[in-house]
Amino acid sequence: MRSIKHIHGDKEPHWVGDGFYVKTLFNHLDDDPDFNYRHTDPFLLLDYGQPTNFAPNPNYKTQPHGVGQHPHKGFETVTLAYAGEISHADSAGGYGVIQEGDVQWMTAGRGIMHEEFHSPAFGQRGGPFSMVQLWVNLPSAHKLTEPKYQTLKRDDLPIVNLTDNENGNEIGKAAIIAGEWQDTTGAASTFTPINMWDIALHSAGSTTLQVPNSHNVMILVQEGTLLINDTPVSAGSLIQFATPSDTDLDSDINAANEPSATPVSDSIKLTYPKLSDDEQAPSTVKLLLLSGEPIGEPVAGYGPFVMNTQAELKQTFRDYQMGNFGK
Repeated sequence: MRSIKHIHGDKEPHWVGDGFYVKTLFNHLDDDPDFNYRHTDPFLLLDYGQPTNFAPNPNYKTQPHGVGQHPHKGFETVTLAYAGEISHADSAGGYGVIQEGDVQWMTAGRGIMHEEFHSPAFGQRGGPFSMVQLWVNLPSAHKLTEPKYQTLKRDDLPIVNLTDNENGNEIGKAAIIAGEWQDTTGAASTFTPINMWDIALHSAGSTTLQVPNSHNVMILVQEGTLLINDTPVSAGSLIQFATPSDTDLDSDINAANEPSATPVSDSIKLTYPKLSDDEQAPSTVKLLLLSGEPIGEPVAGYGPFVMNTQAELKQTFRDYQMGNFGK
């Protein structure tokens, strides 16, 4: 079983523009020796948008809530909508509106300008709004790839049933955004091996996930409370799992004192707790599992640009200032 190294979540929320109220649970620019990009590679940044209620915006047509045009280069942005609607447009011609359960996956590559706002329909009516945005690094071989945009509608995401370990009853579902779940392949195309699973548990029981042994692994609790590897966690928590150690591999020596094959996966147990008779059933527990094979390359980042060297980063700023960005 992949052990939990630390549970993060003690971050102050802040506004991104005037439409996204988020906690940045990790950032590749952080220099915390116990939790930095080496531990999250290939994931660069995670903004957790806790559920926030927005009043109807009387100026939704001319002044929508969100973030105006801004640049990105050298990585990908992935936005998941849990409640509300997000409208996206970029300089490569990508456009889309994502609603609850949808995902937008933008590859900035060699450079792109984009904007993200509450959709006109949501701005007009208001209501609960909740999202997650993730930055995914690109390896040096693809830093300057052509920008592109993937709209991943909920209906297009493969769904797998999560069953109880004891009785086999369904206790939840997982939408496979990227990567693989046994024989099920996710909807998104990626540049490096990544798993991104949008998980919902709705009934009491325990289920087991299998993640690649070679991946960095994290789970975000988006909503609700549950047990992960028998440890209580709640909404807003980011669970950082330990990297397999030599000690773990030593345990795979068989009875004849001969090394067995190194396991290709680790297990993670999710438990939706059973309730007493006088407890009211909680709402669905929502989780986002992230696992990725580390790229293992140096990172030079500043603001919306992520390159491999300081020289590349300086050239990116010069290109942006001289009007050659993305060319």
